[in-house]
Amino acid sequence: MELFFLLLLVVIMATALGSGYPVAFALPGAAIISIGLAALAGYAFEGNTDAYFHSGGPQQWLTAGVTNLRGVYWEVERDTLIAIPLFIFMGIMLQRSKIAEDLLVTMAQLFGPVPGGLGISVVFVGALLAATTGIVGATVVAMGMISLPAMLRSNYSQSLATGTIAASGTLGQIIPPSIVLIILADQLASAADQASTLRKSLHKDATGELSMPSIFDVSGTSAGEMFLGALIPGLVLVGIYMIYILVYAILKPKAAPAVHDKDQKFNLAFWGRVTLTLVPPLALIFLVLGSIIGGIATVNQAGAIGAAGALIMASYRLPTEGSRGLFLPAIIAIVSLVAIGFALANFEMNVKAMDESADSIGIAIGAVATVGLLVALIMSAFRAIRIDNTLQQVMLETAKTTSLVFIILLGAAMLTAAFRGFGGEELVREFLNGLPGGFWTQFVIVMAVIFVLGFFLDFIEIAVVVVPIVAPILLSDPGANVTAVWLGVMIGLNMQTSFLTPPFGFALFYLRGVAPAVVKTLQIYKGVIPFIVLQLVALGIVGLYPPLVNYLPNRVSFLSETAPPPRNPKLQLCLEDYVADRLASTSVTQDAIETGRMVDLSALPEDLAEDFTSGLDAADEAIAQIEAIAETDAAVNAAAGEYRPQLTLVRGLEKQIRRLREERDVAATTLSRIGGDSERAPALEEEIAHIDEEIATLEAQIPADWDEVHDRFAELTSAEDAARNQYRRAADDAYSGPAEVYAVLGDNAAFMALEGPLADVRSLIENGQGEADAAEIENVEDLIGEVEGAGDVKSALASARREIDEDEVDREAAVADYEEALEEYAAQKQWRMDAEGALPGIRTYVEGVKGTFGIRTQDRFTRAQALAMARCTANHRDVSLNF
Repeated sequence: MELFFLLLLVVIMATALGSGYPVAFALPGAAIISIGLAALAGYAFEGNTDAYFHSGGPQQWLTAGVTNLRGVYWEVERDTLIAIPLFIFMGIMLQRSKIAEDLLVTMAQLFGPVPGGLGISVVFVGALLAATTGIVGATVVAMGMISLPAMLRSNYSQSLATGTIAASGTLGQIIPPSIVLIILADQLASAADQASTLRKSLHKDATGELSMPSIFDVSGTSAGEMFLGALIPGLVLVGIYMIYILVYAILKPKAAPAVHDKDQKFNLAFWGRVTLTLVPPLALIFLVLGSIIGGIATVNQAGAIGAAGALIMASYRLPTEGSRGLFLPAIIAIVSLVAIGFALANFEMNVKAMDESADSIGIAIGAVATVGLLVALIMSAFRAIRIDNTLQQVMLETAKTTSLVFIILLGAAMLTAAFRGFGGEELVREFLNGLPGGFWTQFVIVMAVIFVLGFFLDFIEIAVVVVPIVAPILLSDPGANVTAVWLGVMIGLNMQTSFLTPPFGFALFYLRGVAPAVVKTLQIYKGVIPFIVLQLVALGIVGLYPPLVNYLPNRVSFLSETAPPPRNPKLQLCLEDYVADRLASTSVTQDAIETGRMVDLSALPEDLAEDFTSGLDAADEAIAQIEAIAETDAAVNAAAGEYRPQLTLVRGLEKQIRRLREERDVAATTLSRIGGDSERAPALEEEIAHIDEEIATLEAQIPADWDEVHDRFAELTSAEDAARNQYRRAADDAYSGPAEVYAVLGDNAAFMALEGPLADVRSLIENGQGEADAAEIENVEDLIGEVEGAGDVKSALASARREIDEDEVDREAAVADYEEALEEYAAQKQWRMDAEGALPGIRTYVEGVKGTFGIRTQDRFTRAQALAMARCTANHRDVSLNF
């Protein structure tokens, strides 16, 4: 019966959507009706409203969607969706400012003489509008009204012209800032949490261990990472479109001819017009995306920047009578931004952290510039209100669009809850997990389903209904071990086709609405087919080369102030690969070890000399363990070819056995609940017996030597893990001990400078008493404490200070402690002077191993190391052999 009500849920939803019923009401309506009918049927036939639910009851699942939605939006750390109204406002305001018209006209003049130049200009403008407005309908309509007549007048093929316009208008779905990327990021953040739980459960079932190493965990994503991940694939898609149009024009010159305007002169006035047309939107793109990429602003803050920038641009773009003071708000805003940038670059702008009087000048500049920026915004808003009441209309449209998005999200949350309540999620999981071929078979089928759904559903519906169900399953697979941002971009690229695929491709409707009667609908359909193919080609390129998505988010993360530390467990494999490459490509570390061996340590105290010598021995051990890692890793890879098929077979059988045992538990629970006298009891008993037979059959299919094969392979992986752990300990010891010795000798000059302050407190030790005198001595202690290796001197002086701070001063003890401090200082001064000759060799060693064995002890990566980590982590690493 659960399957019946699950099917009923899908039928009600599909019928409502097909009849044109609003999506915002079709989704929750289908959920409420199906849950209500299941509850009534359960009460009527079983006497229990919960009878026909996979788990729980109607009250739980009716409230689950609303509860989950509220939990997401009221959670402080999950404020991603706040950016939606900001970017919607930005897009609508720029669309009202007629920026598309000027861009299209100017770019058409610029690219016209090139074969297919008009088409290339449409793609270029589509990419720019995607990065500024991101509103598909407005972009397609604007370009259709302006460029389609021009392309037809220039004898362009109708199918090529309409296909180019429709496809270029949909670029706003994948080129950030994009609403679909924000929604996907929000959905994938929850999906990653569920996937992490699934993978931990899988690891526990496979290994028996209670905890899973964090290196195998699933990483979530954010809207900022989605923006960064989608940027390069979006540009790849733009490049593919342009190449296609150029090749098409070369092969069929009559279908996409070059346009030569005899009256058009590429003079200074023309280039000035190009600059004035291009620079403002490019500057806005730089401010919005650049602030995210540079780690300066979050997505929400970047959305606010975009909204403010769009308002200022609209102040001089909106049609008005006269040009007096037209650019004044924009000029004030630019000057203010330059002043703020200057102040940030040259002064400490934190009032509490000011340490120089000059910083107050910077704060004053920043305050004045901030006021100037506010004045520019107020002036722009006033002008937008005064001109056709534009600001009010834009805000009203923003409120409508935002409300629509959030209502759909709420309805989708309720629909998803109902889907899970009837066991739909379990059904999908069992179907996908039961497919042969592992992750990639599952992934291809999911992407094919999303592609087909795009023929009928909007991108928001797909994102909020399908993604929460399938994403946890795909992300939890340890074989592919894909990142959430990569999966999100792949789904985003796939959903972009939903605007182009007939019969319900919205871009086709938009274009049909503004296209002249001479352009037939069939020509529009024919025109988009090559671009759908190109989108699938781009999807394949991104799928085969994950760094196109993963590298940029990783690069920004590792170079940011909040970069993960080098000791992060998830980075150790990449870090060890980096060290191995460094040792193989340069002899700096080996030369440093040889130099360290030749250092004369006789002048050093025994403990420091031992620290340095132990570090040298640890360095040799670290090199040996790097070689051991390579050997054990090669052994694991060699054995993996034979082991993996058996692992896949056994884990698949175990998965089926676990599923059957869950079904058996459900049947047994139902039997115990209804009692043995019920009419359903014999059927349930027969079902339990049948399940037991299936379990026995599956258990018999597990190879008899599986335990032996598994244990033999586990020995290989254990040897690799042991080599890696030994390397990490040796690498830390190879750097930390010698680095401490170097720090001590490096402070020799500061230590020598302590002689005066230390002698100055003699009178206080011999004659002083009380808190004031003790405070002066404590100041000297602080100076000594700043010098590496001077702890014994400080301890003796502190003992003397405590004696004179008492009510009854023990002068003799104070003087004795002080003399001990002087003796310790004199002895240390002597060996420090004697050890000066060893300092260059110690320095050479420490600096030589810092970039290899010393990386783990650093607070953060250097730029070169961060880029290497970004490259390494951009590739997906199969971890299934550990499950």
